[in-house]
Amino acid sequence: MTVTKTAAAKAKPKPKAKPKVDEAPEGKAVFKVWGSAPSGADITYGSDGENLEGSRPPMTKTLSIKDDALYYQITAQLKGGGDIQCSVTIDGKTKSGHAKGGYNICSAQLNGDFFGGFS
Repeated sequence: MTVTKTAAAKAKPKPKAKPKVDEAPEGKAVFKVWGSAPSGADITYGSDGENLEGSRPPMTKTLSIKDDALYYQITAQLKGGGDIQCSVTIDGKTKSGHAKGGYNICSAQLNGDFFGGFS
């Protein structure tokens, strides 16, 4: 007589999903500038009612969304050279820009729509 032992296969745990680069927490606007700016960059970000200043890249800032904001924007002007990118993300929507060389400006803006979202 032969006895056979069978074992149930163990399920492999699923790997945790990596967060998407362009995700923003609900009710928040995320502003980013990254790249090379050897002499720095003048960075301005915020909404139509609030403009804040940042320094050299890389930079990430998060602001709470205001009900009365018409838009959220970021601009980064190179100080004499470099290659940078910038983005603003709200509720899974991202706008981005790019600037290279001299005193060029990277800019990105999300505008409020009639339904309370941004595009």
